[in-house]
Amino acid sequence: MNSSEIIEKIKPSLEKTLKFFEEELAKIRSSRLSPASIEDLKVNYLENQYLLKQLASVSSASAQNILVHPWDKTYLPPIISAIEKSNLGLSISVDKETINLRASALSLEYRKDLLKILSKQKESVRETIRHFRDKIWDEIQEYYKKGEIREDDKFKGKEKLQKLIDEYNKKIEELTQRKEKEILG
Repeated sequence: MNSSEIIEKIKPSLEKTLKFFEEELAKIRSSRLSPASIEDLKVNYLENQYLLKQLASVSSASAQNILVHPWDKTYLPPIISAIEKSNLGLSISVDKETINLRASALSLEYRKDLLKILSKQKESVRETIRHFRDKIWDEIQEYYKKGEIREDDKFKGKEKLQKLIDEYNKKIEELTQRKEKEILG
C-alpha cells in the first residue's frame, strides 16, 4: 500500500459531497426560478408526508415560471398549501389541474439573506471536505507508524492529498460564485 492508493479511496466521497452541494445550490432561489427549488417540498396528503416530486411533475415554463402538474386532482389543495408555507415568495395561480408559480422580484434584503444561506452551505461542505482530508491523513500516518509506507511517501502523500483537497475547494468556490451571480441577478 502506498499513499496514492490511500488517497484514491477519498475521491468517491469527495465527488458525492460536491454533487450534494450542487443539489443544495439548485434549491436556493435566485432571480432564475428552477424546478429543483420546489420539488423537494414536503406535502401533507392523507396524513402522510410526500415530496412534491412524488405527487406531481414539476417543469420550468420560463425563467420566472414553474408549472406543477399533479397526477391526481385531489393533490391540488395540499400541494398549494405546501407551496404557500414554503415562504419562497411565489405567486400561485391554478388553471384547471395545473398550478402556475410565478416568481416575484427579489428584494435586496431577501438577496442578502440568500447570500448568507449560501455562505453557510459553502462552509458546511468545506468542513465536510476537511473532515475527509483529516481522516485520510490520519490513515496515511497510521500506515507510516506500522512501517507499511516510507517517510518520503508519507510526505508526498500529504502534498498530493492537499492538492486534491485544493481542487475540490476550487470547484466549491466556482459553484458558489456562479450562484452568487444568479442571486444578485
